[in-house]
Amino acid sequence: MNLTFCNHHQTMPNTPDKWPYPLWIAHRGAGKLAPENTLAAFRLGASHGYRMFECDVKLSSDGVPFLLHDSTLGRTTNATQQLDAAASDIAGEHPWHTLAQLDAGSWHSRQYAGEPLPSFANIARFCLANGCFLNIEIKPTPGLERITGEVVAHNAAKLWEKAATPPLLSSFDTPALEGARAAQPQLPRALLLDTLWDGWLQAALKLECVAIVCHHTLWNEGNVAQAKAAGFRCLCYTVNDDQAAQRLIQMGIEGLITDRVDLFSPA
Repeated sequence: MNLTFCNHHQTMPNTPDKWPYPLWIAHRGAGKLAPENTLAAFRLGASHGYRMFECDVKLSSDGVPFLLHDSTLGRTTNATQQLDAAASDIAGEHPWHTLAQLDAGSWHSRQYAGEPLPSFANIARFCLANGCFLNIEIKPTPGLERITGEVVAHNAAKLWEKAATPPLLSSFDTPALEGARAAQPQLPRALLLDTLWDGWLQAALKLECVAIVCHHTLWNEGNVAQAKAAGFRCLCYTVNDDQAAQRLIQMGIEGLITDRVDLFSPA
């Protein structure tokens, strides 16, 4: 890993001289066209030409990082059929050997029946083998924010040890980002925001983030200029129509996370 994120001065976040990531980022692998956060989704996104992906990573009860958005298993797996009726629906309360047996594809469509939940290591191997970039959203089970940030960062550093460009670690949870910073301070971080709460810019500075990732409707010319003046790169989610995309590109947004890998060409 030889990309250098350097401090411009003490109040600035770690920002590279040249932003190494593509503009277009496939949300959860391939948006809604395949079961989210699965290897099948990554393969489909890649078949549409995408070279950067966003995914959600949390921990099993025995500390294995794996991909899942929700805290619970019900929406995107067959846990209600597979597990004992008395078993918890909280994903992070199960060991990896149990989670790895679940079907994470049938809920989406028959063609993906049997698609498993992927470990973070499996997704990393896919990205590294195919020259793809990754935006990892640290998505902790409630109560495990800091330790999740630490474990995900340690795993990312090890998996990308020989890569030229590290993954971007992002989270809505500041304790998760604090854990990531403490564990592997050299890895780039981004603060995720669904509202521009009081102190958002100062929080990103304190966390030494390189980027801020907002819901796309929150960005305007004023706060983009404010963020860039503070040294941040500006990214957004989830951009699914052309008019919104053009507005954001004209403002200088440097990363657009989209479900519509079939609509937007990443070239």
